[in-house]
Amino acid sequence: MRVLLVEDESRVAANIAAALREGPGYAVDIAPDGVRGADLACEGSYDLIILDLMVPKLNGLEVLKLIRQERQSAPVLVLTARSEKQSVVALLNAGADDYMAKPFDLGELLARAKALIRRGKGLTNPKVVIGDLQVDTIEKYVELQGLRIEVSPTEYRILEYLVHHPRSIVSKQALLEHLYDYNWERHSNVIEAHISNLRRKLSSPHTESCIETLRGRGYRLTLPSPRTHAAALPIDLASDPPNHETKSQS
Repeated sequence: MRVLLVEDESRVAANIAAALREGPGYAVDIAPDGVRGADLACEGSYDLIILDLMVPKLNGLEVLKLIRQERQSAPVLVLTARSEKQSVVALLNAGADDYMAKPFDLGELLARAKALIRRGKGLTNPKVVIGDLQVDTIEKYVELQGLRIEVSPTEYRILEYLVHHPRSIVSKQALLEHLYDYNWERHSNVIEAHISNLRRKLSSPHTESCIETLRGRGYRLTLPSPRTHAAALPIDLASDPPNHETKSQS
């Protein structure tokens, strides 16, 4: 998942970004002022925007209004030193999804961030189940047919993004943008390797992998399907029989 953090206090921004990267493993872009934050929010594709209300050049409320005017639907969590009712009402009316008053607990911020991302994807349960596949977005584990599957952190993040977009075609570029910050170009050759490993790990002797590769388009998560063996293939009675020429005997 990819998060935009609009925060001008460098130490606060560094602490929040580190918690998001090291905890849930999100990619984080940091904007030090409202103008840069508005530009990134309107140009990029984010799963969550964390917005400090008191940022320079363009305050958080103005940034929030611009984001919604541009029809950016990413959930927005506002950080504010103002907790009075009138200020909170103005934020919610402008399109904020949640707010936290400063000072705040980083653990609570992470919990709210995860909940907002799930809600933004239309998911209320942290455990996502697709057929025999289960992904726990809180404990960060994967099960297939009731058995725990060991995946690397990057493999997990790829799978988590795919389960949030079931049956949708996800391009390689979309994966890169949501897995890494805006310096993602250096990672552009690793997606195929991680997908290959995931496909191998998410298949069994009786089940094909649930990750489908559509050449030139991207990847799609589907329901796991039974593995078809050549001996079990049905015979097409409507097809022409093989042409075996026989020699006539004189």
